[in-house]
Amino acid sequence: MIETHEIISYVAATCTTASFLPQAILTIKTKDTDGLSLGMYSLFSMGVLCWLIYGILIEDEAIYIANAITLVLAGIILSYKIYNTLFRK
Repeated sequence: MIETHEIISYVAATCTTASFLPQAILTIKTKDTDGLSLGMYSLFSMGVLCWLIYGILIEDEAIYIANAITLVLAGIILSYKIYNTLFRK
């Protein structure tokens, strides 16, 4: 039987990961990153990577799946931001 705290962790993981989708979709469509902070996305991506590693280490599926997906989305946005910063001045 699934525990209440597991349900809450999956709901939280789904909400936080899904909240990132609109930004990722918009950035992929428009490739516009002018309003995004390179520092913020760099730190955010590092934090998400740490959460992913933590989730793997403690074997918490909700944590590592959500953070793996979020890291991919944040990585895409960060890649566009780095590219635009370096090559589109």
